[in-house]
Amino acid sequence: MRRDDQRQAVKNIPLEQLKPFKNHPFQVRDDEEFRRLVESIEIHGVIHPAVARQIGEDCYELISGHRRKAACEVLGYSEMPVLVQSMTDDEAVVNMVDANLQRETILPSERAFAYKMKVEAMKRKAGRPPKNLSQVATNIDTATEIGQQLGESRDQVYRYIRLTYLIPELLKMVDEQRIAFTPAVEISYLRNEEQQVLLQYMSNHNMVPSMKQAKELKQISKERMLTYSEIDQICMNESTEKVQVQIPAKKLKQYFPETYTKTQMEEIIFMLLASWAEREGEE
Repeated sequence: MRRDDQRQAVKNIPLEQLKPFKNHPFQVRDDEEFRRLVESIEIHGVIHPAVARQIGEDCYELISGHRRKAACEVLGYSEMPVLVQSMTDDEAVVNMVDANLQRETILPSERAFAYKMKVEAMKRKAGRPPKNLSQVATNIDTATEIGQQLGESRDQVYRYIRLTYLIPELLKMVDEQRIAFTPAVEISYLRNEEQQVLLQYMSNHNMVPSMKQAKELKQISKERMLTYSEIDQICMNESTEKVQVQIPAKKLKQYFPETYTKTQMEEIIFMLLASWAEREGEE
């Protein structure tokens, strides 16, 4: 579409005629970024028109501009400027993802589902991919292209996509940074039933799996159905391993006379720890 045609296609559309993109993976959160957008639109109006495609009479599907629409609703506006373009379903997916990945803050779950939608759309256009070349990526160049746009490797793109296999409760914990990204990727290979059992174990013991534990859980799941007792055995074994704490001699010596030996210093330290533990038990 030529620039003159684009200008002609921009028009004010009633908000009720603008429908969200199907399975839109990006949330509209009431955060600082959104509040700045509301303030900007209140002062300057909608500077950059939203993008949509017509899907029926007086009905448009938003490609980009979901937050701008929400901001207009907060301000009580009845319409907003929209650039109406014609595009196929797959073109719409690619454009929607590309537009929304420019946001300042993106949750891991949002990035995961966005990557998945874009890869699938690009695969449909490219045809069936050849045999896998790595554990998490395929030979098709879609993931490479997406990664190059965002400064990530093709395997990292597919690691994000693995997060879409997590049950909602675990995926939410990733978004909340209660589970680290790399262990979450390993956990995503567990069956849904196993993830539910793991979630129950995590709740009962107030813990999250380490990377080492997640890999062990994944390995057992490959061989057989993972059970609660096996999860307990893996997690308890690591938590009860011998703990060693090293304190630099320079730091210790500032609290002891120069004449104190190593054994004397250890005796004082353990005596103080015992006293501290006794006080903690009384509280």
